[in-house]
Amino acid sequence: MIPREGTPKKINDGTRTLAAPDHCIWYRIRYNVPCKVHECQMAAKKRKILPAIFYRTATGAEPVRKWLKALSREDKRIVGTDIATVEFGWPVGMPTCRSLASRRGLWEVRSSLTHNRIARVMFVVYQGQMVLLHGFIKKTQQTPEGELDLAVKRQKEVESGKTK
Repeated sequence: MIPREGTPKKINDGTRTLAAPDHCIWYRIRYNVPCKVHECQMAAKKRKILPAIFYRTATGAEPVRKWLKALSREDKRIVGTDIATVEFGWPVGMPTCRSLASRRGLWEVRSSLTHNRIARVMFVVYQGQMVLLHGFIKKTQQTPEGELDLAVKRQKEVESGKTK
């Protein structure tokens, strides 16, 4: 599909233009026949299946958000894209997401960062939401027990309702 209307504007990997008065996008689909698609129809197709929320401690701190903010701009983009992939495409499998078999109900978002680093964001699915419990950068091939234990501790807090 090639968007058409007025003067095209270049955005990332394609050409997209927005119509002024009626907020529609014109596409030329097969055989060069114009077809009108409303933005609200496009947005409806892109609803989050599993919206992400940050784990919050009893004091109100959000450790995963703090960890993400400490990353470089490019690394934030990579981790954010991987989390969004899980949000919009749930259930997602490897290589983006994996269940931790040894820890019942715990999942990880797998990200390959710049400078050959690997990041993991542990989460649990609770009440139809993806609760981001713990984020870290892996330094060894195997996930350290301390990182897993912390995620499991936070998972239990979320499931028992002890967090805000």
